[in-house]
Amino acid sequence: MRTGDEYIKTLNDGRTVLIDGEAVDNVAEHPAFRNVIGTIAELFDIAADPGNGMQYHSDEINGTANRVFSIPRTAEELKLRRQAVERWAKHTHGWVGRSPDHVGTFFAAFGAHPEVFEDSERDFSGNIRRYYERILAESLYVSYAIIPPQVSRATTASGWEGDFLQVGVVKETEEGLIVRGSQMLATGGAIADEVFVTCIKPLGPDDVDFAISFALPSATEGLKFLCRRPFAPAATSEFDYPLTSHYDEPDALVIFEDVLVPWDRVFINRNVDTLRRQFFETGAHALGNWQAQTRFTTKLQFIAAVARKVTQVNGTDKIPGVQEKLGELAALVSSVESALLAAEYTAEADSAGMLVPGKRALYGAMGLQSETYPRVMAILRDLVGGGVLQMPSSVVDMKSPITAPDVERYIASPGVPSEERIKLFRLAWDIIGSEFAGRHQQYELFYAGAPFVVKGVYTYRNYGYEAQVAELDQFLAGYGVDGRKEDN
Repeated sequence: MRTGDEYIKTLNDGRTVLIDGEAVDNVAEHPAFRNVIGTIAELFDIAADPGNGMQYHSDEINGTANRVFSIPRTAEELKLRRQAVERWAKHTHGWVGRSPDHVGTFFAAFGAHPEVFEDSERDFSGNIRRYYERILAESLYVSYAIIPPQVSRATTASGWEGDFLQVGVVKETEEGLIVRGSQMLATGGAIADEVFVTCIKPLGPDDVDFAISFALPSATEGLKFLCRRPFAPAATSEFDYPLTSHYDEPDALVIFEDVLVPWDRVFINRNVDTLRRQFFETGAHALGNWQAQTRFTTKLQFIAAVARKVTQVNGTDKIPGVQEKLGELAALVSSVESALLAAEYTAEADSAGMLVPGKRALYGAMGLQSETYPRVMAILRDLVGGGVLQMPSSVVDMKSPITAPDVERYIASPGVPSEERIKLFRLAWDIIGSEFAGRHQQYELFYAGAPFVVKGVYTYRNYGYEAQVAELDQFLAGYGVDGRKEDN
């Protein structure tokens, strides 16, 4: 099994990562990435330790692999898979949204359904199967960029002014496809082994050049990661910004300057129909989002613990109104927990024997995520009040002989030392008020797409209204203006 050190050593490979107008020499040493890379390395070390229960025998490679990449074929395998994902999520407390198990889960479903990638002109099913086997054998960290750049949200790429703003095929060669353009939003792309590029947004017949799916090493020539402003370098210390310091994943626009995609790395070539089928006929969308809801549940549980601890430290937990807030928070978190387990309980085997989590429960939780997370944040804000503003400027104030006595005397609670109170409220601020916190609020709001899409497409279509309306129609047909009808 791959170790953290092995992962870190692969990162100095000449990849083009751009920040503040410059190319980064070695991401593993750059302050924008160094700490989150360390966190990912810790995840690999956890999986590499057999005592942590994350290893299993994979029939696909006839060897040991990380269970977070597995194809679940029985109820027990699905449960063990969730527990493995939880093991990683608990290490990051849910604050790393695109850890290696996320995209790896999508490829597990792809690998279970290679037939979806068959093509009349060139068969790509072998490519997808072999790539999934590589993920298993090498514990690959794959990120993805599956959303077009926001040039115009009113039209698709074929209607934009300017050629190949979204990544598309410029030409075919004997060696493979030449692609040009960009794609968002490669969270983790700058520190991953490889990037998976495709488009989940529905495309039309005129968008055929953009209907592609492929994976490339992050160090591929002509491939660039244009990163958003990193937050970790501005964190004055781990004490001041405990989450920012370790979990600030880089988000990046991926740019392709006539990049060669070898044929053995192509999964879909100019096929709009297959582009959608890869997510929804393989079960990848459901299995991948079940992994994400497992991570989200862990994050909510962590936030709820912070909220409860704040009320204990402040001595407000006996106030009925505060208990009501904590009760509402518990209800919100419990609803997501319950949906996660309900999706597992109602999972059904598909045509390949892969268990697909129950979509009704899964998409039900996702449909409310854009409301659940902001409400959780609002409750925590209410409970901490001005306490997060009554903090020293940094940990230096707690050490300086000029400021330390005042900090120790005035920023404390009964039975709670000053350091412990400040530590807790610094954490709360990193959840609700820092730039890292703002990024996470936006991330959770739009994780699965625009809320109207998640509710209007995924939640609505997978609820199962048809069966319930049929029962309603039967009930309505049972009586009329003359009363109840006799059974035939």
